[in-house]
Amino acid sequence: MSDTPTRIALITGASRGIGEASARLMAANGRHVVLAARSLDALEAIANDIEKAGGKASVYKCDITDHTGLAQLVEKVADDHGRLDILVNNAGITRDNLLLRMTDEEFDEVIACNLRSCFVTCRAALRQMMRGKFGRIINVSSVSGVIGNPGQANYAAAKSGLIGFTKTIAKEMASKKITANVVAPGFVETAMTNDLPDRVKKFATQVTPVGRFGKPEELAAAINFLTSDDAGYITGQVLCVDGGMSM
Repeated sequence: MSDTPTRIALITGASRGIGEASARLMAANGRHVVLAARSLDALEAIANDIEKAGGKASVYKCDITDHTGLAQLVEKVADDHGRLDILVNNAGITRDNLLLRMTDEEFDEVIACNLRSCFVTCRAALRQMMRGKFGRIINVSSVSGVIGNPGQANYAAAKSGLIGFTKTIAKEMASKKITANVVAPGFVETAMTNDLPDRVKKFATQVTPVGRFGKPEELAAAINFLTSDDAGYITGQVLCVDGGMSM
């Protein structure tokens, strides 16, 4: 029997898409997943499915725009479960517009939700991980943060900033047995991309070498591996799961 404790994994934006798929896969691989999002009903339905399949899950309502509440959430999760081993920052928003038309509010809101919120959760989580002498942080960026994307100056700035932020965490925490990595999705079949106009979907498919959108489960597989004990020698990396779009 393994002496390794059940890893406690907090996943934001876990009510759908990449977050949901990651929660289901990580639970199937023996983690106790803590699902956080605004939609409590959706989280409870996912948690019930996980538990019926033999996994362990807890749900917490979370609003990433409330930075004080977000820090308190991380501390509560650690208090309730006695530890916090894994953090997946997946929640985010878009407020797309061409730069010349973009308002201050559209820029600031995306930076606050997609970048500052990760600073808040990582800072709180690292204190808990240092106590446990183990940690895995995955910040979900985007191919937009790697190569840019017209109409997404705010989103690309936040997601690019997340890459530098994560690399800094990796350097600061490497000696503490805490790793930090970035997963950068390309176009993935989620509620966010479902709302794109057909012409945009067609173009996205054309510029993706594999010729299709990714599936949430494919992103979840990358996240699951990077949060595993086997990934202890991987830190400060950006894994683009984008069908070759950014190469």
